[in-house]
Amino acid sequence: MYLGDVIFQMLVILLLLVGALSFTLFIRRIVVNSKSSHYASNEMNKKLDRIIDLLEKQNQKEE
Repeated sequence: MYLGDVIFQMLVILLLLVGALSFTLFIRRIVVNSKSSHYASNEMNKKLDRIIDLLEKQNQKEE
């Protein structure tokens, strides 16, 4: 084997490893962001429920 062939094969293997690593990190980031988004959505829904309850109490007092 020639030195050029070995360097080319190492370069291809390195690019495959970098691609697999970046894909793995991309998927991980998507999962983490979706979890934090889900948590923020739950917190916002709790606050909206609280506002709705307060408005309903206020409307009952006015009647």
